[in-house]
Amino acid sequence: MLLKIGSKGDEVKKLQLKLGTTPDGTFGPGTEKLVKEWQTKNGLTSDGIVGDGTWKKMFPVEIIKEDVVISTDSPFNLEKLKGHIPESVISQIPETAKKFNITNPLRLAHFLAQCGHESGGFKAVSENLNYSADGLKKIFPKYFPGNLSESYAKNPEKIASKVYGGRMGNGVESTKEGFKFRGRGYIQLTGKQNYTNFAKFIGEDTVSNPDLVATKYPLASAAFFFDSNKLWSICDKGADDITVTAVTKRVNGGTIGLVDRIKHFKEYYKLLS
Repeated sequence: MLLKIGSKGDEVKKLQLKLGTTPDGTFGPGTEKLVKEWQTKNGLTSDGIVGDGTWKKMFPVEIIKEDVVISTDSPFNLEKLKGHIPESVISQIPETAKKFNITNPLRLAHFLAQCGHESGGFKAVSENLNYSADGLKKIFPKYFPGNLSESYAKNPEKIASKVYGGRMGNGVESTKEGFKFRGRGYIQLTGKQNYTNFAKFIGEDTVSNPDLVATKYPLASAAFFFDSNKLWSICDKGADDITVTAVTKRVNGGTIGLVDRIKHFKEYYKLLS
């Protein structure tokens, strides 16, 4: 391992993320300066060159606990989140943060607060569409006029196929693509077009196997939503209730659960800062 002025590539990006700077993959004077500062703080020779010694101290080995791998390769002190969010979620943060521009504690706290609320405490990874006839009339009045809801009640496949059919890239109701590409992940990725866009980004076929969004990428798919919808620029505005409210409106379409979202944002931000 030897990174210095002029080095380029993914390892430089990884280094830059660790240092809290823009991961452009080019080791220039700015990166060298940050390396020197980091080396000084950590008792290493401040030469601005990342050799094996510096790299190993920056990126220690992984800790395995209770069959969950929590990587220490992260710009965040994730140990402090233990007991506050599931370790299975914590283990997804380092890779997700790298891929989706989660570059500081403020962004991460906003992100986790929204994910936690939307998924009922990081428990729900697939949309619950088991509505009664009355529920359908209340939630989806546009799609169930008159007594139509009675023939769809308590049938999630039929409900999703109708409600999501013919939009978001899905085929018409009869194709059942509305159900195939129903909401999954901590902030529910919905619709064939969104699954297709996510597949292109993540490099795995979530169109042929949409359940991957729920089982393997519940956090990454939520971060994809944040990144695609430019929510980071809102998160960056601050740690006050007004900012949490603005993020909530973009995620939820309203302010449902705002008190809970604010509560957890403050909790996570305090732990991460």
